[in-house]
Amino acid sequence: MRHLRMGPGWVAGVAWLAVMGGVALGCGSQGAPVRTGDDEQAQVPVGTEDRERIERGLILSPVPLNLTGLDRDLVGLGSYLVNATSGCSDCHTNPPYLPGGDPFLGEPEQTNSANFLAGGRPFGPGIVSPNLTPGAEGLPAGLTYEAFVALMRTGRTPGGRILQVMPWPVFSKMRDADLRAIYEYLRAIPPAQPGTTPPPTPGPGPGPYP
Repeated sequence: MRHLRMGPGWVAGVAWLAVMGGVALGCGSQGAPVRTGDDEQAQVPVGTEDRERIERGLILSPVPLNLTGLDRDLVGLGSYLVNATSGCSDCHTNPPYLPGGDPFLGEPEQTNSANFLAGGRPFGPGIVSPNLTPGAEGLPAGLTYEAFVALMRTGRTPGGRILQVMPWPVFSKMRDADLRAIYEYLRAIPPAQPGTTPPPTPGPGPGPYP
């Protein structure tokens, strides 16, 4: 089965991630707990223009973050990029919203945190969004940082396949610092398993805007 990374087109933006897609939606759980440890890395300097994004990103994350050994600023910025600008959850969380929490149905937004960024969303024959959460070795989607960056910059898997659905041509233009931040955020989220796609909910069909 072919796995994509981050699809945006029809869902408004997509995230590898921000990724993997090699990597939300305005995630609705504010104030997710953050765990830190004594071995947390020294914070890297960030510009004042990023400070508000960092703090906002830490609030927006719909899942608890484990900052042990990670840089809080990079994780916060990565969360902002994944959850407020890239729409990663639209393709990599299946389903993106909880029952009764779909904003596209006029409901108060509630992100599906149990399956957050765990992939499993089908996009056609042989195309399924990958799980971006950390595996047993703590690597998002099993990718080292170097492999992640190569994937985002070239849109090609290690085997040479070109990513589909995932908007890698957009992500390939991001700053190195932004791609690093996205990767660090994916390292900080909890591992999760893919959810299942519920049957479509009947609703009004597409039509011209009023």
